[in-house]
Amino acid sequence: MSQRTERVDELLRQEIGSIVAREIADPRIGFATITGVETTTDLRHAKVWVSVIGQAEEREATLTALRNAMPFVRHELGQRLRMRRIPDLHVQLDDTAERGTRILQILAELESGSIPDPESPVAESLPTPVVRLPHDEDLAEEPPSAVIVPTGGTKRRRRNGPPHDRGASRRSGPGPR
Repeated sequence: MSQRTERVDELLRQEIGSIVAREIADPRIGFATITGVETTTDLRHAKVWVSVIGQAEEREATLTALRNAMPFVRHELGQRLRMRRIPDLHVQLDDTAERGTRILQILAELESGSIPDPESPVAESLPTPVVRLPHDEDLAEEPPSAVIVPTGGTKRRRRNGPPHDRGASRRSGPGPR
């Protein structure tokens, strides 16, 4: 990322945070923090990373309200900043704080010797063993039950025209002379 893009990202983060905190009075927006902004190199699009504290329903309501408020935020940015083009703003949930808290909780449980409960998201993400299916090496002594025989395909055709003649010359212009 270039130094200019980094400066624009930081400026947008500060201004969007200020606009969300002071200008938007939507009751659906809970405790939200603008944690970062990532703009594309052409500065046409920007991901606005938002950290929201609360339950899943509160987070979804806050994200929906912020997504609905982004045209207003973009308009305000256009009045506050001297940029040729204000990027389109796309709100994304930033859950790094929650993941960090969960990792610290797991480390504390491991340190104390307690086992994490099987309903935790970590246990859900572990792979589950499956029954091993027989492979060709396992069935080497048995003859195959079905043999696939190639049928010889048809000539390939162009979508809207006759079959392609590979030997024909590719002349552009009127017919033969």
